[in-house]
Amino acid sequence: TAAAKKLLIKHVTIIGGGLMGAGIAQVAAASGHTVVLVDQSDEILKKSTKGIEESLKRVTKKKFADKPEAGAEFIKKTLKNLTTSTDAASVVHSTDLVIEAIVENLDVKNELFKTLDKFAPEHTIFASNTSSLQITKMANATTRQDRFGGLHFFNPVPMMKLVEVIKTPMTSQKTFESLVDFSKAVGKSPVSCKDTPGFIVNRLLVPYMMEAVRLFERGDASKEDIDVAMKLGAGYPMGPFELLDYVGLDTSKYIIDGWHSLEPNNPLFAPSPLLNKLVEEKKLGKKTGEGFYKYK
Repeated sequence: TAAAKKLLIKHVTIIGGGLMGAGIAQVAAASGHTVVLVDQSDEILKKSTKGIEESLKRVTKKKFADKPEAGAEFIKKTLKNLTTSTDAASVVHSTDLVIEAIVENLDVKNELFKTLDKFAPEHTIFASNTSSLQITKMANATTRQDRFGGLHFFNPVPMMKLVEVIKTPMTSQKTFESLVDFSKAVGKSPVSCKDTPGFIVNRLLVPYMMEAVRLFERGDASKEDIDVAMKLGAGYPMGPFELLDYVGLDTSKYIIDGWHSLEPNNPLFAPSPLLNKLVEEKKLGKKTGEGFYKYK
């Protein structure tokens, strides 16, 4: 039957013009999808589009190093596939896939999905790019639990090859396969995971970063030596403290606090006094000029 067939995703609506949303819009448009990028104001969207153009120029420099004309053509074609809008409800009526990449707040996300659920066609799949919230709770805000999953891209989206495709207990096999196919179509390598806190990468990465902080808090090693050790001993591109500063200490605290409330007895999810203190002092990492390290 037609219902059992996979959906070929051609038209994508991305809600949220920040770094992640713009990055997803870029790879989707570059791979021939019709893309609408949605945010609250035209200013934000102008900034997003400018960011996408800059990013495309960087990509084409590498990809079309000896063929600048082909590079220029590629940029033109990609941007032709991309439009912007400030009205999500009006643009989802003809879309195959809605990807949400807005603020990491469950109530705000649920409100958005509940609204869009009324306007999107029956076949439309909904997906969230959350890195730490439960997909199941978002799916339950809609009437399309079987057409709802997670698509967790990594930052910076144009460079990072991975997408985690998240299947809730209600996600249909057809929806899951359509999301896997879409991930491959935008040039990514999909991995699959159940709807468990942090999925695969962050479930391993966040406790690892927190353990590094605890090691430092106990005075067992300096943060500099811990960073050097993990780079040279484990081959990681960044040490845990550099990574925490890059991700944002507020983001890391938000994730660990959320997981701690879900599993208060799990020692891996225990809060860190030092991390809490730095966040309180607004030392959030690279974006504020100081976190575990100072940045000029």
